[in-house]
Amino acid sequence: MAQTKLNATLGMSGTLPAISGSNLTSLNASNISSGTLSTSRYVQGGIQVAGQFRITSNQAGDQDPLDAWEENDTNYTRIGSAVTQSSGIFSMPSTGIYLIIWDVACNSTGGTDKSTGWEIYMTTNNSSYSKIARNTESFSDTYQYKNTNTSVMVDITDVSQCKIKFVVTGTNNNVQTDGNTGENQTAVTFLRLGST
Repeated sequence: MAQTKLNATLGMSGTLPAISGSNLTSLNASNISSGTLSTSRYVQGGIQVAGQFRITSNQAGDQDPLDAWEENDTNYTRIGSAVTQSSGIFSMPSTGIYLIIWDVACNSTGGTDKSTGWEIYMTTNNSSYSKIARNTESFSDTYQYKNTNTSVMVDITDVSQCKIKFVVTGTNNNVQTDGNTGENQTAVTFLRLGST
C-alpha cells in the first residue's frame, strides 16, 4: 500500500523505512532514474568482432593453406577490429570464443574424385597445426557442382600464438574450389561470441 494511502486511511504520518534491493526478483529498467550498474552484474554487449573473407578466383587441387583470400568488399562492413590474414594464415584481433563458418562451392574438372576434404586447422603455438573441422564431397563425373560447409568454435587465448588456416586435400587436381572477387562462393565468416 502506498504511503499516501496509508496516511489518509489511518491518519498516520511519517517516513517508511528504507527497503533493501537485495530481495528484488524483477525490476523494470524504465523505473531506474540514476545510478551505475557494475559491469560484473550484466551481460556485456553483443557481437564485438565479425569479419568475412572469400577466395577471389577458382583454385584447383590441393591447397595448404588456401591463400587466395580477400576481405568481403560487397555491401559489407566488418564489426569491431579486423580479422587479418597473411598468405592464408588468419589472426584474430582479440582473445575470445570465436565461431568460424566455412562455406565452400566446388566442382569436378576431370572425371571422378572421391573424398575431397575441406579442413580447418588451428595452431596454439604459432607453429604446429591440428585439424579441428572437416567436411568432404565426392564426384562421379566431370563438371558436377556442389556446395559444402563446416563450422567450429575455438578459444583464442593468445592472438600472437593462436592462428587459423584452411586446407583443401585429396583432390588429385580434379576438383576446383570456386571463388569470385565480386561475390561469395567460397567464403569464411568469423564471429566473436564472448570472452575466453
